[in-house]
Amino acid sequence: MPKLAHVCIETDDLDKTEKFYEAIGLERRFEFRNLEDELVGFYLAFDDNSYIEVIKTGKPKPEGNVRHFAIEVEDVDDIHEKLTAAGATVSDKEFCKDRIWMVTCRDPNGIFIEFQQYTSDSMQLKGGVCEVDYTP
Repeated sequence: MPKLAHVCIETDDLDKTEKFYEAIGLERRFEFRNLEDELVGFYLAFDDNSYIEVIKTGKPKPEGNVRHFAIEVEDVDDIHEKLTAAGATVSDKEFCKDRIWMVTCRDPNGIFIEFQQYTSDSMQLKGGVCEVDYTP
């Protein structure tokens, strides 16, 4: 079964970006340094060998076709508290039609993130059809 290896985020502020993701428990696994020994990026680790790769750039690009990404968490209330304490603006907790609890926010680079807490009835675990009010 394929697994997510990493999501890459470009930033002009490595420190601010790392602090944001540290607030939810991600830690630096390894870093990238250029030939002048300047820190130019790093991998932040989840506990399952999937990562967020953060790369320094002088001019971050717009989000492009990436609408958002989601991170599974054990406790959305805890994540809400930690991100709020770290200065992020976090949505209210919501129970979604796919039977998950979720809060959302943007990282320091403007990337929209969903933090999802699965329940025993979550469609991500059980499958099914999730009816949504959406027209492409």
